[in-house]
Amino acid sequence: MSTELNAIVTELGEADKQDRIEILIDFAKSLPPLPEHLAEFKDASHRVEECQSPVFLFVDVNDDRVWIHADAPLEAPTVRGFVSILIHGLQGATVEEVLKLRPDLLDRAGLPEILGMLRVRGLTGVLSRLKREVTKAAASVER
Repeated sequence: MSTELNAIVTELGEADKQDRIEILIDFAKSLPPLPEHLAEFKDASHRVEECQSPVFLFVDVNDDRVWIHADAPLEAPTVRGFVSILIHGLQGATVEEVLKLRPDLLDRAGLPEILGMLRVRGLTGVLSRLKREVTKAAASVER
């Protein structure tokens, strides 16, 4: 796991429930806007199907470094916050760092304690989709 993402996950995991929610909301507010050239590609092929909220994920790999762009609705601040955490914590990480993310990331961040089961399932879907997209992007670079 990247040092940045590890620091965020540790901070969340050590915070009390109310602080965890506030941290997620702060991250939701800091989700970088989707670049204009990607906005036209907000379609089914970039949507995270497992998530009830419309989350769109775009991944590039350059020189073994991962670059992530995403869009999530303002009306879903916990989802938007988690997506923002992934972007802030993994921007420029190596392909290997992203692919080594463990499925218990949400548990270590204490998110199941503050979110419902459906929301946690959706966030798990975001994480899985990110890893699949990184795998695809890295494979296309290797060709």
